[in-house]
Amino acid sequence: MRSARSVTKLAANAASILALTVASLGLPALAQEAPPVVDAAPAAPAAARANPLSESVAAVVNDDIVSSYDLMQRMRLLMVTSGMQPTQENLPQLEQEALRSLIDEHVQMQELRRVEKAQKITIISTDKEIDEQIEDIAKGNNMTGQQLTQQLAAQGVGVDTWRAQIRADSSWQSWIQGRYGSRLRIGDDQVKAFERRQADAASKPQYQVSEVFIDAVRVGGMDTALNGAKQLVSQMQQGAPFPAVARQFSASPTAANGGDAGWVGLGEMPPEVDAALEQLRPGQLSAPIPVRDGVYIIYLREKRSGAKAALVDLKQVAVALPKDASQAQVDAANKVLLDLKPKIANCETLEATAGKVDGVVAGDLGEAEITDLAPAFQEAANTLKVGQISDPIRTDAGLHLIAVCGKRQSGGAAPTHDQIENRLRGQQLALISKRYLRDLRNSATIETR
Repeated sequence: MRSARSVTKLAANAASILALTVASLGLPALAQEAPPVVDAAPAAPAAARANPLSESVAAVVNDDIVSSYDLMQRMRLLMVTSGMQPTQENLPQLEQEALRSLIDEHVQMQELRRVEKAQKITIISTDKEIDEQIEDIAKGNNMTGQQLTQQLAAQGVGVDTWRAQIRADSSWQSWIQGRYGSRLRIGDDQVKAFERRQADAASKPQYQVSEVFIDAVRVGGMDTALNGAKQLVSQMQQGAPFPAVARQFSASPTAANGGDAGWVGLGEMPPEVDAALEQLRPGQLSAPIPVRDGVYIIYLREKRSGAKAALVDLKQVAVALPKDASQAQVDAANKVLLDLKPKIANCETLEATAGKVDGVVAGDLGEAEITDLAPAFQEAANTLKVGQISDPIRTDAGLHLIAVCGKRQSGGAAPTHDQIENRLRGQQLALISKRYLRDLRNSATIETR
């Protein structure tokens, strides 16, 4: 439960924080795509630990204290890594976001320490593991870990602040994955449902988008979410990189990928976002888009028209029959195929199952445009859903069962079964993590000052 002391008191500190931050922050080099390499240099005076006696308490999370120094350091880290420049308008938002992230991390680490003690296991990332993650991040910025931490120090951010954020995030994700990952079961029905939605969208426009989602509940209401989104849009228009802003401020599971939501069709996002997408041109950034539970910011990277032709991936099981076969021969072949059809579990096992029946041949017809198929096969390809098998179809060559193994629009590669499964698993784990953290926050004693 939260203290009656109002969080709005944070805004009262904005002026003094702005003065200190502007004095200690330079350009946000870490948010650039190719940060300059800096020579070894001692940390800037601003990064040195403040006199503990001069610190105040910003929040208390159960029995853990979040100091004003911790808050200032997290604000600097947010600005450096997101590319945002401090202004009088965005300082309250940055301060609130920094405090929320610190509170969440304290709640997470308290839970992880409790689990470690109760179950006598190790969850929290070690110093060695943190060092390895920093080196990986540095490689992505064409730097060494030492150069990266020196650059942070030069901009007033103590390395301990960054390490604490990495430790909390990696430890929490490891715990969620370890506890729930093996229990999640993504069924074939879920994958097929996803494939059907993709096939249904084949003739509709598709949009390659990046997103930032501001959760109204998390930030304290729709007005706060909308105002925060406006500040983020303003900063991105002034040059803050979209992926960096998404990683630090977005509440969507895509935040870990810099907001990359991939290709989406109409109906996959809230109606308000669909309406905005239809008005955007590739390369454009949307204005804040209010939806039921928060606010979206959308960057449209590319757009493609609906395909004029749908592609279908087919397999077949057939019994050869001459064009002038007798009705008795046709009826016998028909019975063989109807008896075989329910035994075929999926496209992967089709050939092996059919190979056990004498007189039956099976094979992969590959991928083709539906309009290029033989007329007898076109109706089945159009009407059947992915994973379904037709009734026997008569041609001059024999009787055929047609299995639809995939559909997609021309010009766009369809995701594989494994890619779909991993995407659905990631979405479920993100939802579990969000609910778990929400429950921990609700049961914690959190006092902000």
